[in-house]
Amino acid sequence: MSEYDLVITGAEYLVTSNEYHEIRRGASIGINAGVIAEISDSKLRGREEFDARGKLIAPGLVNTHTHLAMTLLRGWAEGVDLQGFLELVWAAEGAIMDAPTAELGTKLGALEALLGGTTTALDMYLFPEATHLGAVAVGLRHIAGPIFFDFAGLDGMEWNERIAFARRWPEVLRRIGGPQVPTYLMPHATYTCNPQHLSELAQLAGELGAAIHIHVSENERENRDVSIQYERTPTQLLDESGLLKHHTVYGHGVHLSASDVKTLSANHGAVAHCPGSNLKLASGIADVNGYRAAGIEVGLGTDGCSSSNDLDMWSVLRLAGYLIANSNGPENSSAAAIFDLATIGGARALGISDLVGSIELGKRADLIALDLDAPHLIPIHDPYAQLVFAAGRSDVSDVWVDGRAVVSDHHSTQIDYPKLRAEVQARVSNLKERIR
Repeated sequence: MSEYDLVITGAEYLVTSNEYHEIRRGASIGINAGVIAEISDSKLRGREEFDARGKLIAPGLVNTHTHLAMTLLRGWAEGVDLQGFLELVWAAEGAIMDAPTAELGTKLGALEALLGGTTTALDMYLFPEATHLGAVAVGLRHIAGPIFFDFAGLDGMEWNERIAFARRWPEVLRRIGGPQVPTYLMPHATYTCNPQHLSELAQLAGELGAAIHIHVSENERENRDVSIQYERTPTQLLDESGLLKHHTVYGHGVHLSASDVKTLSANHGAVAHCPGSNLKLASGIADVNGYRAAGIEVGLGTDGCSSSNDLDMWSVLRLAGYLIANSNGPENSSAAAIFDLATIGGARALGISDLVGSIELGKRADLIALDLDAPHLIPIHDPYAQLVFAAGRSDVSDVWVDGRAVVSDHHSTQIDYPKLRAEVQARVSNLKERIR
C-alpha cells in the first residue's frame, strides 16, 4: 500500500463536482506533491492524516472576479450606482493606495477568502506584483496581472511603461512563486482603454500566450457612454481590436445584447457573474442561463469589498440560485448546476479546469472541509442543496491549496492575524480627513 504525503480519511460526504456530480460517502483522498493521487473507499496510509468524519469535503471555491486590496475600503461607497461608486473609491484610493498598501489589503482579502473556502481568485488591481506577493504569502491561488488604463492612474505608469511591465510579468510570476496560475493581462474597461490600445494589447497577449480579464457592460450607462463615444458596444470594440481571439473573461457582463452574446460565444469567452455587487449598485441582473445555453462559460465572483462589502462566495452562490430560479423557474435552477458555477464552472471560465474545480485524479488538491454538526446543516437530504442554500463561510473548518493546509480549525496557518489587523487599522485611520 502506498504512503501518501497527506490522506483525508473517511469523509461523511465527498462532493466531487465532476461531470457526473458524483457524491461519495466515507471516501478518502490520497495526495502526493499537491496532486490528488487516489480516491478510495478503502483505508489509505499517509505521513499526515486528516480525519474527515463528520465533515463534507468539496473543491475549493473559485472567485472569478474581485479586487482583493479594496477590502481596505469596505463600506466606503454606499448608496451610489457604478459611476458614483467609482468617483468615491478612486478618491479614497488616491489618498492611501500605494504598493505596500495594496499588498497589505490583498493579504487581508486573501485571508478572508481562504477562511471562507475560496482557494482561487481572479484579482484585478493596481500594483499586481505587490498584490501577488500578499496573496501568495497567505496561501491563495492568486491570478493577478498587469492593469491597463489610457491615463497614468494611481500607480503613475504611462502606457508604454505598462506595456514594458507586462512583458516582464511572466518572470515576476516565476520569481514570486506560489500555486500555479496562468498569465493574464487586465485592461480595466473599454471606457478607460481606447481602441488603439486594445489592439496593442491583443498583439501583446499573442506574444505572451496570455488571457484577458476586463470589465464589460456592467450597467446600462456604461453601454450608453461607450456607444456615444464609439458607436459600438463594448463587445464590438473588443472583437474589432482582436482581443477576443484570446481567452477573455468579462467582469460582470450584465447587459450583453443578443449580438454580443453570439460574438462572445463564438470566441469561447467567459463571464464572471457578480450578483451581489450588481444588485447593490443597481446595475441589473445577468442572464446566466441564457449565456450558458449560448455556450458561454459562467463563473461566480464577489467583486471588491468596496462594492459588495465582502468576499463571501456562499452568499454569492445563494443569490445566484435565487436569481436563476426567479428568472428561469425553479425547475431550471438545480443546486448541483449552481454549485458548479463556484467550482468547476468557475475553473472552466478562467481556463484552469485542468488544474482545479473538482475532486478528480491528477488535479491539484485545492479542497475545503465543512463541519456538518451545525443546526442549519442537519439533516442532509441533498448535499448540493445544503451547500448552495444553507451552508456559509463559518462552516468551513479547513482549507488546502496544493495539498498544503492553509486554514486549520478555522485559523490561518500562514499569517499572524492580530499583527495584520493592527497594520490595516493604522493604514486606514483618518482616511476621511486625508481626502479633505
